[in-house]
Amino acid sequence: MTSRIALVTGATQGLGAALAAGLAQRMAPTDTVYLTGRDAARVGAVVRSLPAFSARVRGEVLDVSDPESVTRLATELTGRHGGVDIVFNNAVMRVGPDDDPKSIIKEYVEVNNFGTTRVLRAFAPLLRDGGRLIVVASSLGTLKFLAPALHDHFDDLPSLDAVDAATAAWRDQVVDGRARAGAWPGFVNIPSKIAQVAAVRALALERRRQDVERGILLASVCPGMMNTPTSALWWDVSAAPTPEQAAGPLLSLALDPVEPGHYGELIRDGAVLPWRPAG
Repeated sequence: MTSRIALVTGATQGLGAALAAGLAQRMAPTDTVYLTGRDAARVGAVVRSLPAFSARVRGEVLDVSDPESVTRLATELTGRHGGVDIVFNNAVMRVGPDDDPKSIIKEYVEVNNFGTTRVLRAFAPLLRDGGRLIVVASSLGTLKFLAPALHDHFDDLPSLDAVDAATAAWRDQVVDGRARAGAWPGFVNIPSKIAQVAAVRALALERRRQDVERGILLASVCPGMMNTPTSALWWDVSAAPTPEQAAGPLLSLALDPVEPGHYGELIRDGAVLPWRPAG
């Protein structure tokens, strides 16, 4: 049996670390989980802090905001293993209530959105039969949270290039103030998450037939509210699940048999969240 290879981006803390640990617990001793982040020292420290699991955990530097970093690791994993079986795109730049959207939006989009499409472009072609590529997004990533006049901005985009162009157009409107004066929500997380889900939908449109034949799952996922320091800046999360608890349904999505209706969709706790508002 071929050893399975898993990759988690943004895995040096919170949900990413929980996903990497959960995969390592549930996968076989012959399997490898790549725990990645952009800081080599932090990656190494997290790997060393983990208890002995069933699968091997290997740390790698990966900065999704750097195209060369993404291409390098994809090339290296191809050389080492010939492909990958599970990819969680979890890397994220977090923002707080006091952050000025105009001052952070360029870096924010570079990590959260263009980082997502870089990972999709680089690692989707490496998926082996039965593979899973899962983008960690949010229930905010649906058109329900966008003004109807803006739905066409992200709806039914035909390619990742089109998603990148739409995302860049929104970013530029934030930078020059047009977004604030218009219908765009002030919370930049909403359009960003919608763009992430739109990216998954666009790639799924291109790959659906071959992926379904090969048992591959491409999806976005909402982990729900979590008790993390960043979330606590915005909401009362004292009763929310820990990252380890929130990781459970995501791990099931990655390791359990594929549910055909999940392909290309945004999933929360095993259920599909509608992309468009009802009615």
